Amino acid sequence: MLHLLNKQGWRLAVAVALALNVAACSHGGSEPAETPPFTVDHDQIKVPDGSPLRKELVVQQVEARQAPHAMVFPANVEADPAHTANVLPPLTGKVMKLKVGLGEHVGKGQLLAVIDSGDYAQAAADVAKARDALDLAKKALNRARAVQAAGGNATKDLESAQSGYNQALAELTRAQTRLTAVGGTQGTQHLMQVVAPTSGYITTLSVSPGVYVNDATAAMMVISNLDSVWITSNVPESDVGLIAKGEKVDAVLSAYPGQVFHGTVAFVQPVLQPDTRRDLVRAEFANADGKLKPNMYANVSIDVPQPAQVFVPESALLMNNDTISVFVEVSPWTFERRAVDLSYDETGDTRVLKGLKAGDRVIVRGGVLLND
Repeated sequence: MLHLLNKQGWRLAVAVALALNVAACSHGGSEPAETPPFTVDHDQIKVPDGSPLRKELVVQQVEARQAPHAMVFPANVEADPAHTANVLPPLTGKVMKLKVGLGEHVGKGQLLAVIDSGDYAQAAADVAKARDALDLAKKALNRARAVQAAGGNATKDLESAQSGYNQALAELTRAQTRLTAVGGTQGTQHLMQVVAPTSGYITTLSVSPGVYVNDATAAMMVISNLDSVWITSNVPESDVGLIAKGEKVDAVLSAYPGQVFHGTVAFVQPVLQPDTRRDLVRAEFANADGKLKPNMYANVSIDVPQPAQVFVPESALLMNNDTISVFVEVSPWTFERRAVDLSYDETGDTRVLKGLKAGDRVIVRGGVLLND
């Protein structure tokens, strides 16, 4: 709402002063009439020389400038999905040990849990079997080479031994790769170790010691790196076209009154939410100190670029019936009332859409004394 100037006290003071002057003149009898505060001629208001209003009125030239408009939207803090990892069990089995707790910070490669898994034991056994088969194939190949060197073996026998060795080597490589993929080593371990794929905080934990993990697609826990977070705002359909990636964002949270966090628009969702007709605008915020916690509520202010517009101080704006107007100086100490169409209030100044142009001189203080 516009904070229009309300200084009826000035009018009263001027009226009292004028009354006193008139009274003084009546006692003098022969003294000339007092100069009127202003006159009206064809919708033009003239403040004559000697009028007490000349000391009360302040006239200022208005200018056009380009300044962004801050739009405020409700929002909430979210973990950045690019820095969030769902920890899945490589294979099914029983959780024997749980090495971390909810909310704990973990480092990449840190041991999270130990699972007793029959499938893991099978994978380890496959490696042992493949290694033994490779050893046997290598011995057969060496014998075939020795026999051929002595002249007692056909070339096809050597080729067959070489093929057997190559197949055994390929099988060992396959078995070792599978064992490594499920978190094991190339040794003969019987328990499967689950390690952290990234650094961060345990934000969700859905297992405990002794439980069975039977679904290899269900996350055991979620690790979120909160050094950088998103603050996601809900922008109405009518405003979403004004917001673009890279624009500056300020956020305030009830948890930290008086503190402003600064970020940048990282993503504007290309599809509106069908139920609310709003769009999700995500801004990235640095969070090295961990103050911004997922699911906190916030209000974000996004600086939306605007074309160059005329700005006028709010103190110049006057209510006249149902319209808002200003007094424009058309010649020295001669003014006319001009209706204006306004846009947004901006920290003491208001954008003018229609009614003024750059270079116009308007009354910015005391105009209420001329307001009928």
